[in-house]
Amino acid sequence: MCDVCGCGDPKIVPVDVHERLLATNDRTAAHNRAHFEDHGLVAINLMGSPGAGKTAILEATARALGRTRRLAAITGDLETERDADRLRAVGIPAAAITTGSACHLDAEMVHHALHHETAHAADYLFIENVGNLVCPAIYDLGQAVNVVALSVTEGEDKPLKYPVMFRKADLVLLTKTDLLSALPDYDCAAVSAALAQVMPTPRTIAISARSGAGVGDWIEWIERLRARPRDMRAADAPGH
Repeated sequence: MCDVCGCGDPKIVPVDVHERLLATNDRTAAHNRAHFEDHGLVAINLMGSPGAGKTAILEATARALGRTRRLAAITGDLETERDADRLRAVGIPAAAITTGSACHLDAEMVHHALHHETAHAADYLFIENVGNLVCPAIYDLGQAVNVVALSVTEGEDKPLKYPVMFRKADLVLLTKTDLLSALPDYDCAAVSAALAQVMPTPRTIAISARSGAGVGDWIEWIERLRARPRDMRAADAPGH
């Protein structure tokens, strides 16, 4: 269990204390958001289970977009810099946050990471959150949008079992679609139906980092996001 947020256990973190923690976090998130907007930086909070393919998606993004856009990343994990090392290997400057026992990133962690030169002069900042379908959805980081990676190997019912994560999502990337041939019972329509029940505006892109299928649609989506006026991006950001 996370010893920072208490994972909602009232015996660990009383409700009033939790609310104060979130209020403090939201103030820092607003500061982060203002920084991103002032620097023309589109911050994308990428969430999902461990092994959902978050790092692989960012590697594919670098291969598809890295020559025309400046990309940067912050990666969150309990231990090691393995994900950051993978992103550096494909040309994405990446700062690693190792949280120890915390099951999410918060705005202060991201703010501290911004003091490094990782995101300076970038067009996009990808915040690869700690692998978890619960706590990361609660904490605003100052991002423009929330994206959730959901792999086909996780089954069709995750949006219904973890609705808060998907309610906060602006886009769901249905990942590892190259494995569908090995999953004859997987029901894509059931996933779409589940997302329709929990997402205010369901948006899904089926994608395979291995084959490249759907990567173009993903790039088009984030480029449209960047093309929106700054004031519109700020108004549509989580918590606004």
